[in-house]
Amino acid sequence: MAKKSVRLDANGHRKFGIRDSVAYAAGDLGCNMSFALKGTMSIFWTQFMGMDLWYALLLIVVQVWDAINDPLIGSIIDADRRQYKRNKFLSYIFFGSIGLIVGGACCFLPFPNAPVWAKAIIFIAGYVIWDAFYTIANVPYGSLLSLISNDVKDRASLSAWRSVGSIFGNMLPMVILPFIIYDSENNLIGERVFIAALIMGVLGFICFQFMIRNTEIRVEQKIALKEDAPKFNVFKAFGNFVKNRPAVGATVAAMGMFIGMQGAATAVTVIFQSYFKNVKISGIVQLFAMIPIVVFTPLARKAVAKFGKKELATFGSIVSIIAGLGLFVIMPNNTGLDLIIYIVCQLVFSLGLGIYSTVSWAMMGDAIDYNEWKTGSREEGTVYSLHSFFRKLAQGIGPSLVLIIMVAFGYIGADKGNQVWDVAVNMRYIVACTYLFSAILQYIGLGLIYNLDKKTLAKMNKELGRDVETDGADNLA
Repeated sequence: MAKKSVRLDANGHRKFGIRDSVAYAAGDLGCNMSFALKGTMSIFWTQFMGMDLWYALLLIVVQVWDAINDPLIGSIIDADRRQYKRNKFLSYIFFGSIGLIVGGACCFLPFPNAPVWAKAIIFIAGYVIWDAFYTIANVPYGSLLSLISNDVKDRASLSAWRSVGSIFGNMLPMVILPFIIYDSENNLIGERVFIAALIMGVLGFICFQFMIRNTEIRVEQKIALKEDAPKFNVFKAFGNFVKNRPAVGATVAAMGMFIGMQGAATAVTVIFQSYFKNVKISGIVQLFAMIPIVVFTPLARKAVAKFGKKELATFGSIVSIIAGLGLFVIMPNNTGLDLIIYIVCQLVFSLGLGIYSTVSWAMMGDAIDYNEWKTGSREEGTVYSLHSFFRKLAQGIGPSLVLIIMVAFGYIGADKGNQVWDVAVNMRYIVACTYLFSAILQYIGLGLIYNLDKKTLAKMNKELGRDVETDGADNLA
């Protein structure tokens, strides 16, 4: 049987298609095999390891490492002038994926009887190891989007499929893990979390290998090899980032998104432990809330062509604000109707979040182009690494502040899944406040700061010589 020929474009590259989208989705699936466990981290360190406020303080401390880690690695990638067999970003991703096999498990070493100082060392060392390898894989992965294709709709497709990869990467820990790591009394079994982290590290490595083998780089990078070429200046790059309104707006919105997703995670778990009295259904409820993202993803490419990325994302943030307000509606005595209201509000919030998340990474690809448009320098690694830094800042500071608020309103980690009723009700209101704040921050970033609307984006692409359009007939091919 004859081997199927590969269709090539005018530059001799494989034509963009579903293979590219699926491969890119696999990359975020690999990232989330490790990252999704972060939602379990606070429960592990407060209820199993018994750290409570210590954990909140330590989580803030490790953000100092994040402040150095993300921009440093991003600048190293941008300053790397070596010639690689395929692409330097793919090479960094390969190295990072190896470290993530054990990096995630280092955050869940089960020693609940160790002294506090030893637990602090275990947490900080584990987090630093995991964070370093995650950044090495994730920063170049995000930068790849702008190199796979110049086409606006192709980038929207890659962004949408990245959301698909993220969804499936979250499904495993979200749905399956609660049935494995909690006992019949809704209490966490810490040793099982450690084993699960190792398994998910291996699965993530496999996903990354699939992505690397099926990624085609179509946007050529110009590597400066002359001795008199200007040296990379990280401070100048940071200044350019601050002046880059699309990058700042997308970053503020992403910070809002992660404050909602990560900040409320511990309180959500406590709600299902002590308010709804069934932590094992928490993953199913959250999975159900992802339905709108799955439904909207195939429509993203055509929706972007018709309305524009900024316009769509801003509308999504407004939808999430409405859902956040709805979460304040709480029925007395936890009736069945209360759970229905909670699920419906989660569903609507997810719809708004899904509209934004399917185009969010394409918006960052456009922000990288904007940097080149205004400064003459792309600086993919630095722009994305600074974006990643502020996202992870929200992922660390958000949960820390929310946990401090939870403790102030009665949460006691030692009580595990047996918080008193008044505390459980307080957790419901904390979740509502966190989600509403998250949606408002998204609106500020997308509606008020991000300035690449459909018309401006078309002008930028034309002046950069990237006014490549397709007929838009194919959905996500």
